[in-house]
Amino acid sequence: FGSSHHGSGAWLAACVTLLGAPCSMRGHLPRAMRAAGAARVRRRFSDMAVPGREPVLFTPGPLTTSLSVKSAMLRDLGSRDRSMVAVIQDVRDRLLRMAGVSKQAGFECVLQQGSGTFVVESVVSSVVPPPSKGGRILVVSNGAYGVRMAKMCQTHGMDYEVLQYDETSGPTVEDVVGRLRDSQGRRYTHVGVVHHETTAGTLNPIEPIGRAIREFDRDISFIVDSMSGFGAYSVDLQAANVHYLVSSANKNLEGVPGFGFILCSRERLQREGANARSVSLDVLEQWQAMEGNGQFRFTPPTHALLAFQQALLEHEAEGGSEGRLARYTANFTTLKAGMAQMGFHPYLAEDKQGVIITTFLFPDDPNFRFETFYSRLSDRGMVIYPGKLTKADCFRIGTIGRLFPHDVTNLLAAVREILEDMSVALPVRQVTPAAASSVLRSFA
Repeated sequence: FGSSHHGSGAWLAACVTLLGAPCSMRGHLPRAMRAAGAARVRRRFSDMAVPGREPVLFTPGPLTTSLSVKSAMLRDLGSRDRSMVAVIQDVRDRLLRMAGVSKQAGFECVLQQGSGTFVVESVVSSVVPPPSKGGRILVVSNGAYGVRMAKMCQTHGMDYEVLQYDETSGPTVEDVVGRLRDSQGRRYTHVGVVHHETTAGTLNPIEPIGRAIREFDRDISFIVDSMSGFGAYSVDLQAANVHYLVSSANKNLEGVPGFGFILCSRERLQREGANARSVSLDVLEQWQAMEGNGQFRFTPPTHALLAFQQALLEHEAEGGSEGRLARYTANFTTLKAGMAQMGFHPYLAEDKQGVIITTFLFPDDPNFRFETFYSRLSDRGMVIYPGKLTKADCFRIGTIGRLFPHDVTNLLAAVREILEDMSVALPVRQVTPAAASSVLRSFA
């Protein structure tokens, strides 16, 4: 390719990936071609694997992205160039609009380098005062990410308590208010909770909890880890009394890893942000820098930002969070029905289950080996989510990213084929939930 092809990055990316019929082109192919592909679903997937083909990620993030999001990263920009500054400002503005808030209403958007965990820790370690200043946080936990937030508090020497639930259950307003009331003379200044706990796939009742916190004590700040919630499940920050909402580029907004963001109350950030315990994770200074010169304090993830800007445009074109949730719900419904035909049922009760990721118990069959099951799916270009342990009693399947119901149908056909090849009797019998519960605690 000669130098005359400047500006043809998208075309080049398409040529490079066409051989593998990349999953990122799903949704762009003509309807007739998609229909023809669906008709061949029962063809053996072992005959369809293409070496080097882009895999389909049935995970909770990082996840499958569109070709246009990938193509956006083929552009190099200087980290301090005015073009990059414009991208940063555009991303911040779009996130505020998506959340239904504005600077005029007293809200800010702060971008922060790193994984989602980095951004959660940047908030927790920046805004909760030390014990000597009366800071105290209640962490509401029903999974690995709540436990992780508590570990941050412990590491930074905070005064904290944990309201702990099993992974199969969710927090209640009564429990949270009861713990706040029973403070043993040491008032809580903050409450932290995970919106969508992907350890098992639990959707937690953020808005009722936030309203109850405000009714109990308006001065308590509410921190929400909405890593796997924001962008699909709408949160009314004002109605829900959320002062700090944290999310990531590579979840429901279908960008790539590299940074996360904080949507927050300006008044709370200015009042509490001077408690930072880290230089690079100082949220107040990060916000002040972005307000001052429009830049990150330290090297920004330029390519991830370009990809995210494109991902936000696609999110808006799909109908915002409502449209995205509708597609994810269709994916989940397809998965749930297809797995049920093989004897698998979601680990969580229906009233606790979200549509982002679903946990299934292992078949109670001596021929089932998860490592074999996982690797054979991977060989077919389909990646599910084993968590941190591959020798576990359960596995998880994500239904977010650039996926559509026909992708899930393809996965279901591959699952059936692999189980039959493993001589696992269908429909399967699943192990008891009690046997799986202890393993779920180790998942992240």
